[in-house]
Amino acid sequence: MVDGLERGMFCGDEESVGDGDSETRARALLQRLHQQVRARQQPGVSPAAPGEAGGPRCGPVAGAHSQTTPRKREANDQTKSSGKRRRKTEYLLNDPQERGEETDGRALNCPEEGSKAPTAEQDNVKKELLSAKKRMSVGKERKKREKEKESVDKTLDPGTESDLTDTAVKQTDSPKKNGEMADPEHQQKSAANVHQSEENSAPQPSLTILGGFKKKPIQKVQRTLPQWLSNPMLVNRDIKQHLTPIEAVPGIHPKLLRKLQGNGIHFFFPVQAEVIPMVLESAKHGLMLGRGGYRPSDICVSAPTGSGKTLAFLIPVLQALMDRAVCRIRALVVLPTKELAQQVCKVFNVYADGTGVRVVLMAGQKSFAVEQTSLVEHTIEGYRSLVDIVVATPGRLVDHIARTPGFSLQHLRYLVIDEADTMIDSMHQDWLMQVVKAVYQADANLAAGKLFRRTEPGLCTAQSSTCVQMPLQKLLFSATLTPNPEKLQQLSLYQPQLFTSTYTAPGQCRPQSQGHHSVDQMEMKYTLPEGLTEFYVPCQLNKKPLIILYFMLRMRFRRVLCFTNSREASHRLYVLIRAFGGIEVAEFSSRLSPQERRKTLKMFEQGKLQLLISTDATARGIDIKEVMCVINYDAPQFIRTYIHRVGRTARAGKAGLAFTFLLHVQEERFLQMMKDAGSKELKKQLVKHENLTPLIPRYEESLLDLKRALKDEQRKLGK
Repeated sequence: MVDGLERGMFCGDEESVGDGDSETRARALLQRLHQQVRARQQPGVSPAAPGEAGGPRCGPVAGAHSQTTPRKREANDQTKSSGKRRRKTEYLLNDPQERGEETDGRALNCPEEGSKAPTAEQDNVKKELLSAKKRMSVGKERKKREKEKESVDKTLDPGTESDLTDTAVKQTDSPKKNGEMADPEHQQKSAANVHQSEENSAPQPSLTILGGFKKKPIQKVQRTLPQWLSNPMLVNRDIKQHLTPIEAVPGIHPKLLRKLQGNGIHFFFPVQAEVIPMVLESAKHGLMLGRGGYRPSDICVSAPTGSGKTLAFLIPVLQALMDRAVCRIRALVVLPTKELAQQVCKVFNVYADGTGVRVVLMAGQKSFAVEQTSLVEHTIEGYRSLVDIVVATPGRLVDHIARTPGFSLQHLRYLVIDEADTMIDSMHQDWLMQVVKAVYQADANLAAGKLFRRTEPGLCTAQSSTCVQMPLQKLLFSATLTPNPEKLQQLSLYQPQLFTSTYTAPGQCRPQSQGHHSVDQMEMKYTLPEGLTEFYVPCQLNKKPLIILYFMLRMRFRRVLCFTNSREASHRLYVLIRAFGGIEVAEFSSRLSPQERRKTLKMFEQGKLQLLISTDATARGIDIKEVMCVINYDAPQFIRTYIHRVGRTARAGKAGLAFTFLLHVQEERFLQMMKDAGSKELKKQLVKHENLTPLIPRYEESLLDLKRALKDEQRKLGK
């Protein structure tokens, strides 16, 4: 009976109310409710009940159209259609199955035509209207999401669209097969299952879709270093506890051992004990062949200031050239500054005395013509070299390569680059390319097929292996050697080996005094001398000179090296302290001539000066003996500058102090820079104002003297 009522009620409808799509059902229901309301507003119209004459199946009542006019017939048709829709709506509202309730098998009675709807019925219609609107909005939103999902799936893989659609249809139609109408809650669960199945069955995209739906965390790119940088030969940084007797290092010539003992050296520092045997091994079988007959590897050394790097390359280079028969330039040492080049040349001359090896300096200390006469000699047979080892600065070296006749590097065996990080930064001068070009320059005196011609190394072939030529070995030394492979690539190193004492090993791993050790995960840091004690002094800008005077006059500091960031600041501070009086002070900067700078350094080493105010000209490699304290009057901007400044004290295992004056705005950045470099925590040193008060009257007079002195200097320069 229920089936018969349903057929009589839905006969002739364009859409089926029992459709599984909740949005379609809600839309149809809403439309019928609107029509029902409009029909009730027309007076004198009573809808027909289903099953009577005039119903959709039985057609119109006999004789109805014959007794009415066309206008009345049209009104009757509208009344009948609205009556049908009203009865269907009331049927849906009263249907237990639509509400999800169970029926007891009794027949469902449709309301009779012409019966008045009670007031409760109108309330139910309004409630159903609101619920239909809600279902329509929910359905629209769900349909919009499904369309977006379908468009994404079509973009990824069009072939999966039909499978997903079939799955969704099967899950939607399943309640109908069981003879039940799907309620909205059931349909939401079905839609969620369909969405989950789509996510599981959708293939992974092969291309990256820009503007994805999920925010992905940014992955940090891990630094990957070459093998020789990530696993270096570790050298102990504690100099005092790991000294090696000079007799215990194998391969050193007895004459050089006597020279070392004569200069008061009886022990090698750790970096010297590791590097010297390695370089000697590469020349054990002569200058033409390396170990085992192969080309020797290049060597890089990164060790703290004052750890003996100069002696580490001086001893093996001298020993390799002691037995040479013909004087040729076979070793070239390149340094960044004139003072450092002069210092290294002086050490070479000390140990080369009596060996027959000749050393010359090319750093602009003498005129260009004088340097030319000391390099080559013109004879009847041609030009002849007068030196074996050349110590030079890059600019002067390039000038001699281009302008000195007979200056040849075709027999060069060792290229030593001291302060390598600075030399790499100055590669824009193209000095290294000029040197390599001069080394492998074709000799006009040798025919093309000669056996001992020298060509630039390339790919190893059968023909290249038959040509015996002298290898060029590069030796790099620095306290702050960069771990950046891109910068080191500019040097064209051949199978390099790295010796370093600047490391941070996991698990507090420390190398032993003998043998080589490696750490799988090494983070390059900068290392300071073990005997150095570091402080930072918070201060105001106008109190800096007073604190210097307090250290020198009240604390009785001696042999203090003070660094500024510019030569103008260095000169003003020098004039101010000289005007104050009571302190033997001098300045060291590019304002002075080379002769004046040499004289100033000599006076400071002899103890005739208490305070030397300098720019960074003395920060690189200059070995000044017995420096008690280093003061950074101006805070360094880079960690490498700080390392080289404070490295002028606490050298060779001795103790030293370092003070850095910091303004309030500089403290955070400077301390963070030191922390990032792996330095130990700096101690804070406060200078109370009452300690500076006795110096203020004389200090104010000195400021007036400074002002007058600077005006006099400007007047002289103007003339």
